[in-house]
Amino acid sequence: MRKLLQRLRPSPPELDPALWAAVRLDAPWIAALDEDRAARLRALTARFLHQKTITPLAGLALDPAQRALLAALCCLPLLEFGIQGLRGWSQLLVYPDAFRVNRTHVDAAGVMHEWDDELIGEAWESGPVILSWADVQADLAKPDAGFCVAAHEIAHKLDALDGLLDGTPPLPRDWQRQWAHDFQAAYDALCAQVLSGRETAIDDYAAEAPEEFFAVASEYHFSAPALLRESMPQVAAHLTRFYGPSPFASAL
Repeated sequence: MRKLLQRLRPSPPELDPALWAAVRLDAPWIAALDEDRAARLRALTARFLHQKTITPLAGLALDPAQRALLAALCCLPLLEFGIQGLRGWSQLLVYPDAFRVNRTHVDAAGVMHEWDDELIGEAWESGPVILSWADVQADLAKPDAGFCVAAHEIAHKLDALDGLLDGTPPLPRDWQRQWAHDFQAAYDALCAQVLSGRETAIDDYAAEAPEEFFAVASEYHFSAPALLRESMPQVAAHLTRFYGPSPFASAL
């Protein structure tokens, strides 16, 4: 029945060639893809634009090329995983700049604490992805600096697909065990570096939690693969298998 429904469901229209040319011009990671992977990303981007709602907030206006760019950046981590990586959410919210969210936490004594966080991106487990447009542009301006907020938030969405936000996305059982072992070892080593006050090879925000470690490492896979491979070779190997080669891999 599912296969029948898939055949009956209309395919999304092809992405306009002029829009795709603009995306490749503006996004160095996408411009660096070989033609086969670029064609697959173009198809994923068209499907994203067909299935998802992109909602600019706080007075931000996005033209069609900018919407296509955001869709392509969100789909870049899905080149190997596929369109099923977009399951479970329907909206991309885009703020002009960093945005504030209110947090609450009840501690062990039953006392509620409340504070504001300033964020550049967020991914709700069963809700939207939220991005700062200014930070997306900043990432594109320095594409080899180790940052890619879109990849970070899509990594969280992939992580949550198995029902657990724990730094391990859905994988075959044998690979999942090896992934969990290698990522835990690298995460523990990073946390030890942070606790001792030593400088870390990757952004120390990765030590916040295993899920943040996966998301931050994903950013480095796309934007600073040589650094990731040198500092965390096992993690880099897993991410190359999961995401496919980094667009910048040819520079290694």
